[in-house]
Amino acid sequence: MMKTRLITGLCAAAASLPLSALAQTAPSGHDSHHAAPARPGAEEWVAAEIRRVDLAGRKLTLKHAEIKHLDMPGMTMVFDLKEGAATTELLAALKPGDKLSVQILSTNGRLTVSALRR
Repeated sequence: MMKTRLITGLCAAAASLPLSALAQTAPSGHDSHHAAPARPGAEEWVAAEIRRVDLAGRKLTLKHAEIKHLDMPGMTMVFDLKEGAATTELLAALKPGDKLSVQILSTNGRLTVSALRR
């Protein structure tokens, strides 16, 4: 009896929401706030510009082009830097304004630069 009341209450609450609120929770394929799960082996080279380098924290702030395999539009954001993504010499030489090509992985919702080149 209590389960029935709970389910009835939840259904009534959902029915009272405007359709736009329900649509926000439905997968649309173009959610600009969350990366879609990556398809295995689908990492592509993406054009990017360095905005900030944090070698101690192993992070890069990049302004990147569209990342098609993650269904993510171009934007500026912080990425983790995978161990071995580039040589020590290349990483030490990076500075804001440098243009790169990067490969981005999504693992459990964390976006990581897995490889980079000038």
